[in-house]
Amino acid sequence: ATQLGLDGFAANTLETVDNKLTGKVTGQVIDRAAKALMLRRWAADHEVPLEATVAVGDGANDLDMLELAGYGVGFCPKPIVRDHADLIVEVPTHDVLRVVLGL
Repeated sequence: ATQLGLDGFAANTLETVDNKLTGKVTGQVIDRAAKALMLRRWAADHEVPLEATVAVGDGANDLDMLELAGYGVGFCPKPIVRDHADLIVEVPTHDVLRVVLGL
């Protein structure tokens, strides 16, 4: 979030043991419903209308969030996301989001 100049984000925390991923998630699981809820809460907390929000996702678990946001970006998306995103970004680097979103 900091590299993109964003003031917040939500993501799963992947468990590591001895500097290796275990395949497990620690803490709250950020699933499809949680992503949409967090976007709704963020917008309310910051008094931003949902129509003025941007969501970025790549898979089916992002669909509710993408539909809820004013602008949904499919980032190197799976096929199902293509029909639900306002913009598709195929470049596999987050730097392109700065340009596209004017950050």
